[in-house]
Amino acid sequence: MSDLTIQKLNASAPDFNQQLHDLLAWNETDDLDIHKRVLDIIADVRKRGDAAVIDYTNRFDNREVINAGELEMSKDTLKIAWENLPADQAQALQTAADRVRAYAEHQKIQPWQYTEADGTVLGQKITPLDRVGLYVPGGKAAYPSSVLMNAIPAKVAGVGELIMVVPTPNGDSNELVLAAAYLAGVDRVFSIGGAQAVAALAYGTQSIPAVAKIVGPGNIYVATAKKLVFGQVGIDMIAGPSEILIICDGKTNPDWIAMDLFSQAEHDENAQSILISDDAEFLTTVEASINKLLPTMERAEIITKSLTTRGALIKVANLNQAADVANIIAPEHLELSVENPEILCEQIRHAGAIFMGRYTAEAVGDYCAGPNHVLPTSSTARFSSPLGVYDFQKRTSLINCSEQGASELGKTASVLARGEFLTAHARSAEYRIK
Repeated sequence: MSDLTIQKLNASAPDFNQQLHDLLAWNETDDLDIHKRVLDIIADVRKRGDAAVIDYTNRFDNREVINAGELEMSKDTLKIAWENLPADQAQALQTAADRVRAYAEHQKIQPWQYTEADGTVLGQKITPLDRVGLYVPGGKAAYPSSVLMNAIPAKVAGVGELIMVVPTPNGDSNELVLAAAYLAGVDRVFSIGGAQAVAALAYGTQSIPAVAKIVGPGNIYVATAKKLVFGQVGIDMIAGPSEILIICDGKTNPDWIAMDLFSQAEHDENAQSILISDDAEFLTTVEASINKLLPTMERAEIITKSLTTRGALIKVANLNQAADVANIIAPEHLELSVENPEILCEQIRHAGAIFMGRYTAEAVGDYCAGPNHVLPTSSTARFSSPLGVYDFQKRTSLINCSEQGASELGKTASVLARGEFLTAHARSAEYRIK
């Protein structure tokens, strides 16, 4: 295998900003053909309900479903999957679930209120969503970790009912995914996928209840469907390819850094792995480690394509400049593989998750550290946050005017309402002025 060529940038170059912009560009233009097909599927599911879901499931997943009852998996099926897991998998799943739950418990938003001098009470009420839909990819892409990361925060938030959809191509299901659903407390599971599953969750069918929000990853058809039903329901996010950015001071084992870059590059050809260092010699050493370790990887072909098309090694003058570049990139995963990560972390404003120090591999965050692995991608960490308990809770404002408060606030409201020529607003407030 010949050595791969990974792009090299220097932050001191006059055209560095343009080079970085080009590197980060993710050209996932809306495919109008896919858009049209997904719209047709959604319309069909809204019109025909279960019958449409069955038709698409049989066609796309090579199934022979006759009636809608066959689409729902029993709770016993989930329980048996859990009980039949090999001991090491059961232990790992349990440990991960416990850690995700413990972290999520710290995220609950609490209600609050305060009383003003005139007795008016203002506050905020917190309510969990009634019902949430969780999309889980099926077939080759079977991610029990995603089940835990999406379901457990919803349960900690107090969501009334959690509905999971997971396609079972040729009738095959992944036992680890079903076991994770059991462990996380998923209430109902339907063996459906694709745009038809998203439509069923958004609008409901005769057998599948409509939900308030849909979370979880999926292919381009699922992502497009989530976009198109947003507004009817809430969604978590539209995720782009996986990303890792590593800032290293040149003192971490280069094999570790190479493998950390691989850990995201192996997801798919469009994943992005970038290393920033103020040590030019270290960048060269890591490149040598990449080429040494690459032949040992099962997904070497995918890693090679990812690193050659979207990867980069970036030389900076110092770690302060590394932080500046990181804030422009706003990565999904950021490793601070440096001597004093706490100090460098203070300069980071935009990242989905920050992995501190040489011993913290991004991979532990994917599975069992505790914080959620559903993170903003494609620089959306500039304005977005990881999935958490707060995504499954609603805030409602509370206003309770005292007689005196109603009188004083009514005067202000009256002036503003009449300024907007909304007479009924003004008079409604004025009735309560003493």
